[in-house]
Amino acid sequence: MEHVRKQAEAAKKASYELGLLGTDQKNAILLAMADALEADSAAILAENQKDVDAAKAAGRTAALIDRLSLSESRIKGMADGLRQVASLDDPIGEGLETLKRPNGLEITKRRVPLGVGGIMYEARPNVTADAIGLTIKSGNAVVLRGGSEAFASNNAVVKSVVTAANQAGLPKGAIQLLQDTSREAATYMMTLNGLISVLIPRGGAGLIKSVLENATIPAIETGTGNCHVYIDDSADLNMGVEILFNGKTQRPAVCNAVESLLVAESVAADFLPMAYKKLSEKNVEFRGCAKTCAILKEAVPATEEDYYTEYLDYILSVKVVKDVFEAIDHINQYGTMHSETIITNDYNNSKRFMDRVDAAAVYTNASTRFTDGEMFGFGAEIGISTQKLHARGPMGLKELTTIKYVIEGTGQIR
Repeated sequence: MEHVRKQAEAAKKASYELGLLGTDQKNAILLAMADALEADSAAILAENQKDVDAAKAAGRTAALIDRLSLSESRIKGMADGLRQVASLDDPIGEGLETLKRPNGLEITKRRVPLGVGGIMYEARPNVTADAIGLTIKSGNAVVLRGGSEAFASNNAVVKSVVTAANQAGLPKGAIQLLQDTSREAATYMMTLNGLISVLIPRGGAGLIKSVLENATIPAIETGTGNCHVYIDDSADLNMGVEILFNGKTQRPAVCNAVESLLVAESVAADFLPMAYKKLSEKNVEFRGCAKTCAILKEAVPATEEDYYTEYLDYILSVKVVKDVFEAIDHINQYGTMHSETIITNDYNNSKRFMDRVDAAAVYTNASTRFTDGEMFGFGAEIGISTQKLHARGPMGLKELTTIKYVIEGTGQIR
């Protein structure tokens, strides 16, 4: 695994110089990378087609192929994401607070880069550009480990942006894409203490579980989204149908898509047929509790496992619950602390839901699909953290920094 270590060492070396770049130079690098992506779109799409063809030949799921596929509009979105990151305030060097001690020492708490970010992800080549943009703007070098299914696509994206970035003044070695996509290389990367500062996995439950079990580097748990819509007894049912349809079908293969529907029993007989009719436009399969199946003959019985499952597909688990309290208990048991929403016109139930549901993002009368760095105004996000330490929710530039205490004295001794 010496080749993996050498790439991490190169990133570490570059990180010291990168952390000293000024805001204007970092922004120039990002804008150059954005222009390069658009200029090289034909070459990137040709490489992406190789990955898509291989995935189809291997019988991979439609959801994975959707995450894998690029288009002119998606490449433009990647470029626009880099431009948006360039427009954001630079957190590096920000003085968070200054203390003057009685002995005359002046202590300033300052925001600084983490050093080297290790990003592990699956199937989504757009993550390559997002991760590079955010790490560079926050003064960090990056080691990327994409999935084998997106190898050609990721290489094409990295080749494009690295060429442009180096010409614009990025220290050489600051962007590293592992050429070894084996599981052994991934596991080895997870143990590179002293070279990689933090590990951020973006992918399914299997990847995140592997990182949590094997990493000796500090890691931020991200991604898995078993997200719920709860239809309260006071809900506007038409609004509920539209929010559920958007959350489940607009892009089912992403972590902020809805996976489970909870319905108050007093409105279940009215709401469930409305929801099924609308979601049938996308052939969504309903897997429901006994009460659901009694109302909807088209539903199939749900298992206990269904309520824990992030499908990333046109499948929805459904449960009829007594009230908002049972909905909250269900979410806190089966959810993944990602994004949850209540549809209600009852202020007290909204407040109960917002206060008691344990998740990174909790909504009233809005789609969970808004849990996203761009939608929150952070630019592209490095991931959506479902843990509670260091960062939670969409992680932008500030979440890729740490602090340094800078102390100025006049000869004080202790």
